[in-house]
Amino acid sequence: MNNEGDVTIKRDGAVARVRFFHPKKNALPGSLLNALAETIASLGKDEAVRVIVLESGDRGPFCAGASFDELLAVDDFESGKTFFMGFARMILAMKEAPCFIIARVHGKAVGGGIGMVAAADYALATDRAAIKLSELALGIGPFVVGPAVERKVGPAAFSVMAIDADWHSAKWALDRGLYAEVHPDLQSLDRAVDALATRLAGFSPLAQSDLKRVLWEGTEHWDELLESRAEISGRLVLSEYTRAAIDAFRAPRNQRDQE
Repeated sequence: MNNEGDVTIKRDGAVARVRFFHPKKNALPGSLLNALAETIASLGKDEAVRVIVLESGDRGPFCAGASFDELLAVDDFESGKTFFMGFARMILAMKEAPCFIIARVHGKAVGGGIGMVAAADYALATDRAAIKLSELALGIGPFVVGPAVERKVGPAAFSVMAIDADWHSAKWALDRGLYAEVHPDLQSLDRAVDALATRLAGFSPLAQSDLKRVLWEGTEHWDELLESRAEISGRLVLSEYTRAAIDAFRAPRNQRDQE
């Protein structure tokens, strides 16, 4: 691990565990988003991989969302669009991988981290894994991750998350389908993740691939959809409101995400 963050792979038979890490509460700068997309796409082409477990480092938040430092560095529309296309490519790679992706959500998830969880095929979490789509409060809106989140929880719950822009408990996320299971501690979470991954690894890869294709029906146009959403975010991130809001949020963010 390093100060720029990294993505690592641990293979255990047919199960590939993909772990991302960033020292700022597992935030997602563009380099990390690109590495995640490339890693998942590569594993999806590996016939020996039947299950991917997606997890993050440390015991703080699962993911603090987009890198505020990188958002503040955006100085034109193209660089803004490019940054948000990182989230689009990650979601598309998860969607297109033929094997099932399990999300191990050990702590809080914010913004783009929720998009990652929603794009997983099955998400297990601890009861500390509260969620927050904070984008509207920053003057952006959850445009790129929105289709993945709405697909998982439905339009009504997505509207609540997007408009309220505040914390919702792991139980709230479980009741609305973002999480498939919620466990009381890390030990029981890991047992459940390991058991599910092992079980899936023993199933027919062809049947799983066909089932995944069925479960993702209706998303064939997402390449164009997510690019258009990245353009909206790339424009809004340049606004004076957003710059001021991100700057105000950046300093105390670490403390808030540990609450």
